[in-house]
Amino acid sequence: MPGLLCDGRIFSPQQARFDGALVIDGFGARRSIEEMARHVIDVAPPRMALLGHSMGARVALEVYRAVPERVERLALVSTGIHGVQPGEAAKRHALLELGRSAGMAALVDRWLPPMVASGRVTDQALMTPLRTMAIDQGVPVFDAQIQALLARPEVESLLPTIHCPVLVAVGSDDVWSPPTQHRDIAGKISGSTLRIVAGAGHMLPVEAGDALNLAIEEWLALPM
Repeated sequence: MPGLLCDGRIFSPQQARFDGALVIDGFGARRSIEEMARHVIDVAPPRMALLGHSMGARVALEVYRAVPERVERLALVSTGIHGVQPGEAAKRHALLELGRSAGMAALVDRWLPPMVASGRVTDQALMTPLRTMAIDQGVPVFDAQIQALLARPEVESLLPTIHCPVLVAVGSDDVWSPPTQHRDIAGKISGSTLRIVAGAGHMLPVEAGDALNLAIEEWLALPM
């Protein structure tokens, strides 16, 4: 399950490694995390090993809340559990207004660079596909998804109720959802596994695909 302004392309290294994985190819203009979760529940198989990136991890938690009996495993990648922070709505709406006034490329060119490790910002092999993917989503999708994020459900009380193998993964250089947040998440889920991937930013699935794939393999091998 991808995050804000992402689709299945964010998981290209994982799709290449794990045959038969079902990728939710973006959430389109759905305007709530709960609506996104209902979409996953409708299209997913009866039993699931769920991996969500960023906003997609919040969706994964809502799927677990709704149908815990269907979730065999849960992986929360580059995400957070906090509520809306002071100033967050203003920052998100400023980006939206930039997109409306100057176009989606201008929005993405401001939003994307902090989403990767600072040393990778000039890596065009990484940045060009990410930029194209985000631009392809369009301003209406950004509008819908930030409304979903600004109305996101509370999840901290849900974490201690999770009783399945859980992977919590983050890049060491993620400034959007830093490792401290993920230590907090892992500390609230009994028996969870925390993986901090050196040198990666918020776009962990493509920035360090091999390292995340290894963590996924270990997670899939954990006993139920």
